Amino acid sequence: MGYTDIRLDHSGDGIAKITICRPEVRNAFRPQTLIEISDALTRSREDASVGVIVLTGEGPDAFCSGGDQRVRGDTGYLTEPGAAGAVGRFHVTDLHVQIRRLPKPVVAMVAGYAIGGGHVLHLVCDLTIAADNARFGQVGPKVGSFDGGFGAALLAQQVGQKRAKEFWMLCEQYDAVEAKEMGLVNAVVPLAELESETVAWCRRMLTLSPMALRLCKASFHAAEDGISGIQQLAHDTNLLFYATEEAQEGREAYKAKRTPDFERFPRRA
Repeated sequence: MGYTDIRLDHSGDGIAKITICRPEVRNAFRPQTLIEISDALTRSREDASVGVIVLTGEGPDAFCSGGDQRVRGDTGYLTEPGAAGAVGRFHVTDLHVQIRRLPKPVVAMVAGYAIGGGHVLHLVCDLTIAADNARFGQVGPKVGSFDGGFGAALLAQQVGQKRAKEFWMLCEQYDAVEAKEMGLVNAVVPLAELESETVAWCRRMLTLSPMALRLCKASFHAAEDGISGIQQLAHDTNLLFYATEEAQEGREAYKAKRTPDFERFPRRA
């Protein structure tokens, strides 16, 4: 598919795996990385054979260590470092929203460092399975940066305000067991068992109703995302309504240029 920074694997069993392939920089992301992850997520969303998506990093040393500071300019991260007139931006912001709006579960499979922007990436995923060598933390204030969006709000919801401020104001790191105790991750397993355990969790979800999972995910995010979250939930509900005879009567009547017969449908209490 022409990817340079990631790999998209689909084994045919309903699970798609997106791997950040920049181990030489502990899987730090640059704009190209995020553009490619976004494309892979879109492909996985549109593929009806995919029910669950796994996001991970290549190798045992890092899930993702955040933004690659080598391509960070004065106005954001640059797609063409050194180019005259290059304008930086935060592609990762769009990616956060995309992961949360994607109607399929996204599972972070974390080995090694999930630091800085990499830590926020795992936060916005629906579940996190961590290896026993995983380490979590923030570095923003160390490198002149911060995340006042999901990186602060979701973290505070998951671990509490005081602990979240500790993450950002001290820039400490926490091991996998500490993360599990704080509610940051769902499970901690030996590194050698990380992929098999993650696949097991995914396969359990694949046995469940895909529409129920979709609506469940949208329901969790509806209050957090305000009107945008309510819109997502409403549109997902509309998909269910489209499958009813009542909705189909309206569509078919319009196509046939006749008055719809809604009298035959119950007015539910």
